[in-house]
Amino acid sequence: MTLVLAICVAVTFAVSIYLMLGRELKGIAMGVFLLGHAANLSIIAMSRSPIKESDQVNAVVQPAMVKQPPVLTDHQPLADPLATLVDPLPQALILTAIVIGFGVMAFLLTLLVVTNRATKTIEIDELAQEAVDA
Repeated sequence: MTLVLAICVAVTFAVSIYLMLGRELKGIAMGVFLLGHAANLSIIAMSRSPIKESDQVNAVVQPAMVKQPPVLTDHQPLADPLATLVDPLPQALILTAIVIGFGVMAFLLTLLVVTNRATKTIEIDELAQEAVDA
């Protein structure tokens, strides 16, 4: 599972870099958005599950071995709480990053629309030519 997640992070980063190297502002904006999603996905990939690697193989076969998030059903103290509880910090960081990403997305899209209305183009070469001519 870790390998699949690492491949997804790498592909998402690669596609976002490819889009940001394009010639249209629309593609660059989409690359920036995708880069934010790739960063969030990499934070999730780095925040390890409390399940051991050997238990992950058995968890597919025996779902009862999957450890639960920190919601305690009985009021017994845990023998090793650090081994069974999930760290909430990466999830809080990603939630904050998603909110900031929406703000950046709104700003970039507004900037894209204003640029298109003012210059009637979103091609970088034509925008650079207009800047040289002016």
